[in-house]
Amino acid sequence: MKSVKFDTRDVKPKLWNLLIVSVLYAAVVGFLVLTNPESAGAICVITAAYCLITASLLLYSFREQMRYNPYSYNTIIYFGFALFSLAVMVMHVLLAVNIFRQPDLYKLDSIVSMLLASAKTYMFISSPFLIAFSVALCISNISLIRHERKRFVNFLGILLSILIVGGIVLLYWVDYYVSGSQFEVMMHDLFTCIGAAIYLYFECMLLGTVVASAIAAKHEPDKDKDFIIILGCGIKRDGTPTPLLRGRIDRAIDFAREQEKETGKSPLFVTSGGQGADETISESECMKNYLISRGIPHELIIEENKSTTTLENMKFSKEKIFAINPDAKIVFSTTNYHVFRAGLFARRVKMRAQGMGARTKWYFWPNAAVREFIDLLTKHRGKQLLILGGMIAFYVIMTLIAYE
Repeated sequence: MKSVKFDTRDVKPKLWNLLIVSVLYAAVVGFLVLTNPESAGAICVITAAYCLITASLLLYSFREQMRYNPYSYNTIIYFGFALFSLAVMVMHVLLAVNIFRQPDLYKLDSIVSMLLASAKTYMFISSPFLIAFSVALCISNISLIRHERKRFVNFLGILLSILIVGGIVLLYWVDYYVSGSQFEVMMHDLFTCIGAAIYLYFECMLLGTVVASAIAAKHEPDKDKDFIIILGCGIKRDGTPTPLLRGRIDRAIDFAREQEKETGKSPLFVTSGGQGADETISESECMKNYLISRGIPHELIIEENKSTTTLENMKFSKEKIFAINPDAKIVFSTTNYHVFRAGLFARRVKMRAQGMGARTKWYFWPNAAVREFIDLLTKHRGKQLLILGGMIAFYVIMTLIAYE
């Protein structure tokens, strides 16, 4: 995402303007419903305009969040729900056309029904993409299992694919036909709408995570850095780097040499990683040895050999760097799928650092990205419950209005 410069904004973008627009929209629609029950066409057009404005504000906030902090939970939310808002806008544009063509057939209840079915409709509209994504995920997972050990984590992509496709099939099957009393039909619709809302939430989060992670992984930081943090991972028994770790180190070396060529500025390397129980030396020492073998002078290398997690990588590296230069410009090097989550940890320890991603084998990336997505879902539980609870409440209210 070269058109957007990371970390150039000092103030977090706020969405108060969306709240104001939402209040105005509710007031205008409420006024029209009370004063002119036959204004279904106007209300539908206003709803479509509101969805377009919502999507625009979310996409703008997404862009500004990238400028403020690209490694943020908010970037996922903004992009994922912007797509949903655009889809709802298209639904209401098509409905408005039908209302103006056949005003006797389409009334206000058509708009209520459209809003009530929005989660299910979006789910079915996006199902070809979701199915294609699931198939590709399974293929990459099978290749991963063939090349790597048969561990539970290597089956996560297949499990997620089953959940994605299974959710579509289950909701379609449940919603296909229903009969009974009005109360039974209402409860059926309530159940399916809540199920669709939950599915919609995770779908938006998945799409947002894929996009935000891809942008973070492909971003090329500016060549003005003072320090390069290399995040450690497992090493071989002989103390040499694994291909995964070697990719991270080589990415850092290439960046440093390109920067030196363009600006004449040589950054310092911070090799970050402690020694595991099954490792002969620390990951930091392993990386230092490899850097020296690639022609990097030892005086340009700072060892951080206490960390055992990505959070500690960032915390202890920050301590080393800030002891030298509290205003340093920092970049970290890791594997492409790990850039976004590593950036989250950098911000958690209050360190502004841009990330760059080293390539990995094609069959390894999707399953690793799924692990990153699952890990992200375990964070910010309060915010997630608030959003998900708000969505469920909306569809419950719309169901009650539809059957009133």
